[in-house]
Amino acid sequence: MAILSLAWKSLWNRRFTALLTLLSIALSVALLLGVERLRQEARASFANTLTGTDLIVGARGGPVQLLLYAVFRLGDATNNISWQSYQDIARLPRVAWTVPLSLGDSHRGYRVVGTNQDYFRHYQYGREQRLALAKGAVFADLYEAVLGAEVAAKLGYRLEDGIILAHGAGDISFARHDDKPFRVAGILKPTGTPVDRTVHVSLQAIEAIHVDWQSGAPVPGRQVSAEQTRNLDLTPKAITAALVGLDAKIATFQVQRAINNYPEEPLLAILPGVALSQLWDLIGIAENALLVVSAFVVLVGLIGMLTALLTSLNARRREMAILRSVGARPAHVFALVMGEAAVLMLLGIAAGLGLLHALLLIAQPLLQNTFGLVITLGAPSLGEWQLLAALVLAGGLVGSLPAYLAYRHALVDGLSMRL
Repeated sequence: MAILSLAWKSLWNRRFTALLTLLSIALSVALLLGVERLRQEARASFANTLTGTDLIVGARGGPVQLLLYAVFRLGDATNNISWQSYQDIARLPRVAWTVPLSLGDSHRGYRVVGTNQDYFRHYQYGREQRLALAKGAVFADLYEAVLGAEVAAKLGYRLEDGIILAHGAGDISFARHDDKPFRVAGILKPTGTPVDRTVHVSLQAIEAIHVDWQSGAPVPGRQVSAEQTRNLDLTPKAITAALVGLDAKIATFQVQRAINNYPEEPLLAILPGVALSQLWDLIGIAENALLVVSAFVVLVGLIGMLTALLTSLNARRREMAILRSVGARPAHVFALVMGEAAVLMLLGIAAGLGLLHALLLIAQPLLQNTFGLVITLGAPSLGEWQLLAALVLAGGLVGSLPAYLAYRHALVDGLSMRL
């Protein structure tokens, strides 16, 4: 304790330099832990995009591709599932519920999903959270739509507003379904998932807007009005994908095998958790690159501390010599410099943690509203404690170099004058 007290007083005498060194360490620690916490929360948020669903079913292709268009609304399906096949899947013995998804249209850049009421009953995200309406109700009429939170907020829609859907992922004027406008019936609460960026309509509505279309374009000379479509049979002919829930987890592989071997058409059933893990592995390179960059920032902070300690050594030769003259042994000098390094590291880590919490407290609402990331402000996790322990160890190693040089200084070297 006496050494630490002496180290503290020594640093206090050089407080301006010590403060700058401490600040660089604090910034490095805040950046490293911030990146680590964002990485963990982003991974958890990514994995919780879809929960409670046992299987995702689509046309045969790649599992990641199926996950992208069925859950993240990215890309397009290579093929559809016939309505008859979907009904056969729904009738399998261990299937408890199914949710059909029909993709292919958009509204001002946001994807449109045709589905049914089961979507709002069974779709879960996060920790088995269900979708909830912020305003209005689920679509009941043929030309009603339910908007995700981001769609309503970014486009400024309110209940009863009218919207026009466009054919395809773009919003090209000649590919719009202008003759069949929709009314906003409900707006969902934010979920931090792709649901926020989705316009939901009924499966029958998807059929209705394409009654007089063929091969992605209106049929010349044929026009069916919005009211006329209400009298037509709007049973879907095909859907893009389906979410499947089972009555027991143990039946997952049995049902998956039955769907993958479905004889009527080539289908693919994937486990959402496995596909999410595969997709995360693909995009995890950026995550690791960010971590490496933050590690280099920490290295720069440690080099700054080393530079500050080495620079002060020459100016403190007389101080060291006086310490030796009053009975301090080389080991005491070594411990003094190590104590200064320890004080700088511990105070830098504490300041870095405080800075990180302050920044997260300010940025938390922005991260949640913009990216759907909920960053917890609790104590460091086990992984973060391990990083901090590694930092303390690295600080000790960095401090040992100037401590060793001070240890080697001879008493006569400190008392003699250099010309």
